[in-house]
Amino acid sequence: MTRPLFITLDGPKGTGKTTLLETITAALRAAGHRVVRLSERNSDPYRAQTMDLVNRHAREPSRALELSICERFADSRRWISEQVLPRQPSDSIILMDRWYPSDAAFRRDVPFAEILRLNRERSVRIPDLAVGVVTAPQISWARAAARSRGLGSTVMHRLQEHVASTQAFEQAAIEQGWLLCRNEGSVEAATLAVVAEIRRVMEPPAHAV
Repeated sequence: MTRPLFITLDGPKGTGKTTLLETITAALRAAGHRVVRLSERNSDPYRAQTMDLVNRHAREPSRALELSICERFADSRRWISEQVLPRQPSDSIILMDRWYPSDAAFRRDVPFAEILRLNRERSVRIPDLAVGVVTAPQISWARAAARSRGLGSTVMHRLQEHVASTQAFEQAAIEQGWLLCRNEGSVEAATLAVVAEIRRVMEPPAHAV
């Protein structure tokens, strides 16, 4: 590879993205690959101010505020694209939890097509492989509720909203041609499916061999 391979995992809360990232990281490293794990929390220089808006939106939801949050997240992705990704080793595989949707998309009013437009206008890097991690909404809702912090960190507080959000995410992932990973069974099965696709992306085209 002449530049890092950039892999992102997105999906609704409770679908097991973090656990899946950990098992994918372990599998790739065991196979001898250099893996760099990035997170929006640690890579976004504007996160604190944006999360203030997210918390305000949870109390006083409005389309204008949600759009402002989406714009700020797109700005942060541009900064990461320009300042963080190019600094990673060229022979590495970069794994990142959340890229396009983040904490604002699929919540209430701003459609994913608009999220993508905001990112493309800012020349946000397109992942080499975008993975949409999904489960039945009842499963991910129960997982999120069972966390130690419960549902306190989420904008949505009703299952009905989460169902609509999950359906919108899955449809958008299909439309964008993302790898759709159903993480309802064993994490080992989901890991094998994603790692197999990463290896396929890493293979040079037949004419380049």
